Amino acid sequence: MPQESAATTTTPVAASMLAEIWAALDGPQAMLSSVRLVGDGALPSVFAASDLAQASLAAAGLAVAELAEAAGGPLPSVECDRRLASMWFSGSLRAQGWTPPALWDSVAGDYRSADGWIRLHTNAPHHRAAALQVLGLDAQPASREQVAQAVARWKAGELEAAIVGNKGCAAEMRSQSQWAVHPQGMAVAAESLVGRQAFDAGWRRTTPADPARPLAGVRVLDLTRVLAGPTATRFLAAFGAEVLRIDPSSWDEPGVVPEMTLGKRCAHLDLGRPDHRRVLEHLLSRADVLVHGYRPQALEHLGLGAARRRQLNAALVDVALDAYGWSGPWAGRRGFDSLVQMSSGIADAGMRLLGRDQPTPLPVQALDHATGYLMAASALRGLVRRQQAGQGGEYRLSLARTAQLLAAQLLAAHRPAGAEPAFAAEQPGDLGTAVENTVWGPARRLRTPLSIAGVPMSWELPASPLRSAPAQWR
Repeated sequence: MPQESAATTTTPVAASMLAEIWAALDGPQAMLSSVRLVGDGALPSVFAASDLAQASLAAAGLAVAELAEAAGGPLPSVECDRRLASMWFSGSLRAQGWTPPALWDSVAGDYRSADGWIRLHTNAPHHRAAALQVLGLDAQPASREQVAQAVARWKAGELEAAIVGNKGCAAEMRSQSQWAVHPQGMAVAAESLVGRQAFDAGWRRTTPADPARPLAGVRVLDLTRVLAGPTATRFLAAFGAEVLRIDPSSWDEPGVVPEMTLGKRCAHLDLGRPDHRRVLEHLLSRADVLVHGYRPQALEHLGLGAARRRQLNAALVDVALDAYGWSGPWAGRRGFDSLVQMSSGIADAGMRLLGRDQPTPLPVQALDHATGYLMAASALRGLVRRQQAGQGGEYRLSLARTAQLLAAQLLAAHRPAGAEPAFAAEQPGDLGTAVENTVWGPARRLRTPLSIAGVPMSWELPASPLRSAPAQWR
């Protein structure tokens, strides 16, 4: 593969984003010259969504290349295809002869309030119940029309506060200027894209690594839900990591399980039970990487805070995700990609600049996917530092901070929306040749957007249901 500087590609915004991401990861800047960004076209958005897709995937690919080099091989060149990267941000699975479950609950979505717009996130049954209870609809199976009528009687900010206070998930649509002066917006603006902390672990590798499969033998404990964390661990599995996902008996996400459990084993633990926490502690003590999306202090309350995790495993690479950031009044707020887009001004900017009459978010859940690849890159950089310096590490990322990275590239401020051509429609040749035999039926995946010289991106296990494997390492 030819070597080409990221700065000389035909996608300068993606190259700039890649450089910013790699700097936030404290990656060696000279390595950027091994990355080639290819392709043109864009997802339909006033924001640089395709640039974010390409840059975040390329950063994760570069981190894989660095780990392969640390395993004893030459630094591989990395190529990232812009169109395929954008397509993976929508979804990679193509069911053959069966239909995956719906992605959204029947009442989830945007609603007009008495003074603006609000989004309700109701995919989880307890989040749905919380929202309907506030709206006075808890005693009946509510329709979208009933929800719309109930929401219209509320001011958006007051309804948001009431639902969040009832342990639900909702977000008033704010403008970018409103978010910039909001206490949480200001807190997020002051945070790093990737928060990092390293500590001595006295770790030394005892077995040689394979540059062609640099994560073989690496154990990844996955305590995440839709979609960013699962994106990160799916990526790590593609290069040989043993990924063990843990879910409680009360959780399900049927619309995305076939998409997101590729390459993983999925087990069950209820961390409210002392015996199950002991099992998790044993798993942690033998893990190389922990990826978790619990809200701040949640693991502390379970007796599994940062100090305890470090006591169990000083060499752990600990990667954590929060929705709205790690500081400020909303640091502990429940959140999802679509809600952060409403809060941070993305949906409002799309509506205004495209002349729409309703919230216009990104065409894909780009905050989730991009943050997932940044989380994967963080884990990989942590593994390199562990190998080179014997250090463990902690990394913190948030959807809101990724939104700020994207918001800095509001394309409508630089050129007319839609000036970049749309991508060609999906063709049969965009799919890989392998058939993935899942329990739901056969499937195929999109071809991978990354080409890393001598380091294939492939998965050893098909997607599997939650709680379908024992909670133990192989």
